[in-house]
Amino acid sequence: MQLDLTDEETLALLNLLVETIEADCYPYSPRIRVLQAILAKCGEIGGLPPQLAARLRRHAPPPPARPPTAEERDPGRAPRLGGGGAEHPILIKPLDGNEGH
Repeated sequence: MQLDLTDEETLALLNLLVETIEADCYPYSPRIRVLQAILAKCGEIGGLPPQLAARLRRHAPPPPARPPTAEERDPGRAPRLGGGGAEHPILIKPLDGNEGH
């Protein structure tokens, strides 16, 4: 379906969508998700007032995730060690009966 809207009608529709999404008490409701999907289909629209453009960007879908590196795609790779890495190894001392007394 193609809508033949004037610039004024387009701005009014975008404002209504954004205001409805922002004012809803249940932002994860199915109704709001449909409105967000409609808003996402509008894509980048040039010539918008800066305030409306900022509000539209706030409701844009997140950017795609980065593709995994070759190392991450290799199923035989060794698992990573915590967050410490090689620069900060975790040292574990063996306990003997005399410590802590």
